[in-house]
Amino acid sequence: MAAPAEHVDPGSTATDPPDMDKTETDLHEDEDEDEDEDGGEPAGPKIRDTPEDIRLEAIANTVALHPSRDMLVCGDVDGDVYAFSYSCTEGENRELWSSGHHMKSCRQVRFSADGLQLYSVSRDKAVHLLDVERGQLVTRIRGAHGAPINSLLLVDQNILATGDDGGTLKVWDMRKGTAIMDLKHHEDYISDIAVDQAKRILLTASGDGTMGVFNIKRRRFELLSEFQSGDLTSVALMKRGKKVVCGSSEGTIYIFNWNGFGATSDRFAVKAESVDCILPITDNIMCTASMDGYIRAINLLPNRVIGCIGQHLGEPIEELAKSWDSRFLASCGHDQLIKFWDISTLPNKTVNEYRKRKKKDGRMKSLTKKAHGDNDFFSGLVEETEKKEEEGEEEEEEEDSDSDSGSD
Repeated sequence: MAAPAEHVDPGSTATDPPDMDKTETDLHEDEDEDEDEDGGEPAGPKIRDTPEDIRLEAIANTVALHPSRDMLVCGDVDGDVYAFSYSCTEGENRELWSSGHHMKSCRQVRFSADGLQLYSVSRDKAVHLLDVERGQLVTRIRGAHGAPINSLLLVDQNILATGDDGGTLKVWDMRKGTAIMDLKHHEDYISDIAVDQAKRILLTASGDGTMGVFNIKRRRFELLSEFQSGDLTSVALMKRGKKVVCGSSEGTIYIFNWNGFGATSDRFAVKAESVDCILPITDNIMCTASMDGYIRAINLLPNRVIGCIGQHLGEPIEELAKSWDSRFLASCGHDQLIKFWDISTLPNKTVNEYRKRKKKDGRMKSLTKKAHGDNDFFSGLVEETEKKEEEGEEEEEEEDSDSDSGSD
């Protein structure tokens, strides 16, 4: 790279002596004056829009955020569980404790509703209950399943549901430490579990391409949905419990009506390699994670990809979690990072029935500053460009509507 050009005064010559009028004392006085002008105090810690990324020693399969404070827990492929506090103040993320009680990969972690307890399940077929403050193991259920455990859901303070790689669903009463339901109706792994607001119906997504329906109150199996294309990888309730959505390994979101679990009412093909995780943000908006490394915000009915929340560059994303104040989204991926995204404005997004023209470059709209990279300067340019494009699209929509009304 060429050296930067220097400006030379044409009136000067190479033999001119340097200016020696200022003594060393004068130079120190000038420095003191500059410090006085700046206030004479060191700059305070930088406050960021989101907490800094947390780098892990191994890939995290799962991440959960505390229900009432700035704390997260993650479980990795080595079986270790880590707890961190997070902050928007630069350099203030802290590791609080770690636990190595699992012998194999930790598949999922979940906080209790009061945030005092943490449950974890693992490929070692065990269920662990830990104290959140100290990270100490309180209860261990060895051999909880006959196959590696893959999914976990807390129904309430005492009841939890677990699903394994063989397709078995168990529901546990932790006061007794025993299973009150033990049912196998899936032919492949149970990837995710959800429950309705009344805590009566459990829904399971499975690698066999079906969604299972189980009644907790009556402790019985209800039905399986028809087979879908590919593995069902996630399940969530939307529209105040009136709709159920399932993600798939094919990149399609399958939509069921409540009490219409046998067959889908609609489906939405997302241009993604997969939909591995679904996290509801509002009744209409969900965030999805994919093998292609993108986090998408999607509106349900009308079905639209609103835009890109962020990405783990080229690395599959395992799980998403939402902070207690709904300000941040956390994601863990195969790049061994936990990343944070500002989703505070996402609930205000609205989607029109009218389909806008797709961008020429095919890139999704950025919904956060870091959506397409961590460079704040370029992200600002992207935001400005997208604002102009939106304004242009809105003007075109207005013109279209005017011309339509005039033709009546």
